[in-house]
Amino acid sequence: MTNEQLKQEILRLKREKNAVILGHYYQRHEIQELSDYVGDSLALAQKAQQSDNDIIVFCGVHFMAETAKILNPSRKVLLPDMEASCSLAESCPADDFAAFKAQHPDHMVISYINCSADIKALSDLICTSGNAEKLVRSLPEDQKIIFAPDKNLGSYINQVTGRQMLLWDGVCMVHDAMQAEAILKLKAEHPDAPVVAHPECNAALLAVADFVGSTKAMLTYIERSTARQFIVATETGILFEMQRMNPDKQFITLRDDKSCACDDCSYMKLNTLEKLYRCLRDEQPEILMSAQMIEAARRPIVRMLDLSRQLGIIK
Repeated sequence: MTNEQLKQEILRLKREKNAVILGHYYQRHEIQELSDYVGDSLALAQKAQQSDNDIIVFCGVHFMAETAKILNPSRKVLLPDMEASCSLAESCPADDFAAFKAQHPDHMVISYINCSADIKALSDLICTSGNAEKLVRSLPEDQKIIFAPDKNLGSYINQVTGRQMLLWDGVCMVHDAMQAEAILKLKAEHPDAPVVAHPECNAALLAVADFVGSTKAMLTYIERSTARQFIVATETGILFEMQRMNPDKQFITLRDDKSCACDDCSYMKLNTLEKLYRCLRDEQPEILMSAQMIEAARRPIVRMLDLSRQLGIIK
């Protein structure tokens, strides 16, 4: 089938099966176009909670589909390609982390939502890149904390809060590979372009950024800014939404510096129209989790949502 035929079949199957398609910001453009909702992983899982669809198709990576299942245990959750993993989630094996946690019994565990259900189940509190700083600041200063799995995000939160959280040694291979030197080269070529960066980037890059924030925060910053050009240090899939929201603005990425082709996530790009079509047609692959795992992984997410409401981060 052609891409246009695939799109029509996907829309037909979605209607027939009462399915909702969730597309992460880092997905291929054609998948974002077909998605009912586009956003970050937690926002999409919450959108699914608010819907009454029988089937949730999560076009993202595995841990995101797991989160959707955790928050919607009675619904069928599908992931177009079960091989769509995440280098950050993979950098924190559950057995190794359990042993690490056991070595520090006086520490509470805060885990970034970009982790497996197994790690969530070992955590006391989940955070996102958008709420991590406020959640950490809300805790008593003498509270000892393990932060997992992203050492770059954890280091950034330590820096801005003055904390000394114990960091698990994990990274997103895409964000961590981005180099400050390449950003500075682009900045020299475009001196009026602010640098916006995701906190999963390494400390050297974040030090030369004009704005550091979550994907959603970057979108808001760009929309409100009077600048006409921006240097973007995050996964390139976000450019589709940035351009849609700001058609009169220009976005420059590391792919514009020929020395670096490090800003595409190969896992995110595994989902295709063909796989999305087969996923809806066959209702496979399905995310399956035990009731015990769902409940254990759900507790720290609910704690995050409750604390976020108390702090006024969300309503």
